[in-house]
Amino acid sequence: MNEPDRKPRLRRRVRRRAHRVLRRAALWTLRPLRWRRVPPPGERLHVRVLLQNAHGTGGTIRTVLNLCGPLTRDHDIEIVSALKGNPKPFFPLPAGAAVTYADDRFAPKGRTARLLGRFPSLLIPAEESSFRYMSLWTDVCLLRALHRTPCDVLIATRPSLILLAAELTPRGTATIGQDHMSLESYQPPLRRQVVRAYRRLTVLSVLTAPARAGYEAALAGSGVRIVRIPNASPPLPGRPSRREHEVVLAAGRLVANKGFDLLIRAYAPIAAEHPGWTLRIFGSGLRRERLAALIAELGLTGRVELSGFTRDLHGEMARASIYVLSSRREGMPMVIIEAMGMGLPVVSFDCPFGPPELITHGHDGLLVPTGDVDALTAALRELIADPGLRDRLGEQARRSARAYDLEHIGARWSRLISGLRPFPPHDFTGKPEKSRRIPA
Repeated sequence: MNEPDRKPRLRRRVRRRAHRVLRRAALWTLRPLRWRRVPPPGERLHVRVLLQNAHGTGGTIRTVLNLCGPLTRDHDIEIVSALKGNPKPFFPLPAGAAVTYADDRFAPKGRTARLLGRFPSLLIPAEESSFRYMSLWTDVCLLRALHRTPCDVLIATRPSLILLAAELTPRGTATIGQDHMSLESYQPPLRRQVVRAYRRLTVLSVLTAPARAGYEAALAGSGVRIVRIPNASPPLPGRPSRREHEVVLAAGRLVANKGFDLLIRAYAPIAAEHPGWTLRIFGSGLRRERLAALIAELGLTGRVELSGFTRDLHGEMARASIYVLSSRREGMPMVIIEAMGMGLPVVSFDCPFGPPELITHGHDGLLVPTGDVDALTAALRELIADPGLRDRLGEQARRSARAYDLEHIGARWSRLISGLRPFPPHDFTGKPEKSRRIPA
């Protein structure tokens, strides 16, 4: 590495180390918030769910909003969105759930809010991807939203919010961390913070068996209960695909991890061999221009389409015959479950951790080695050339997807939440008490 490249990296490391020191100091200062009184639970549990941006478009947001609907039957659900990043929600908000916004970016701001909004967050780790969207004003808004009224159960849905739940939730409130990735997927500095803080949770929920095994090893002896509950598929509108359209479908954020560059390269031979077929990639992101340039470079204009966001992904699935996932790493991708439910055979990289749990190779889809462009080409070629294979895998995919039905997964979550009674004894003196764990 030459000198000009080394200096910016050194500055970033210094800034991040300084931020970690300031974050620890801020958390230490805010420790008295954990000593607040929390009244005993009522007949229905008040469950507060923390989201980064309830109006956003990510898979975690869609999964959490879908899940909150069934939970309202048994519990009082309040969704707290750290940000209101868009004026209108992309996904429908669940009926029966209260939705509040900690930092509403579209509301008028006073002088203090504008001033604090210029400074970076102290509560969000700099290594977490949401850090760039947060500010010191967001910290103030989040603390105010979390502590204005007590709740019985607090569910946090991404590492930055899970860390806050573990470190600042009042004693007497049960905390559930809903981790949609895995410990191994985080960079070492964030991983160390996760291991240190997750020990204070009541329950840690993960999506896959490998993710559970990783956390059980890292958190051994902590007393936190670790459960595996996969993502749920919402009721699918309309009829499933009849696999008659010459369309290969992919969807996701246009970022490096999603591997769309690999997919485009894998599709280049297919475009020459089967000119009637089209690859459609739905989503937006930082790599759109690079991907568009790659499409032009490979002579795939008109054969590969970057189609932007769609509010009707299920409709697009009904008009496709194959779904493909080219990610370098995943949690448990909701889109695979939905594609299978719509009757599409899925071709996927065998990446950690979700696809191998969702797809049985040769039974309801095809798995190929992660990053192997030639293998991805061969799998797509096999499905395109063999309609009978597409139909067999697609029909079995529909049957496999039933295991992730929303009603089934929602009932598992409701039982988990209800099982947190009785809560640890409350300290009504205002003094800290020793942490007590609920048996696993």
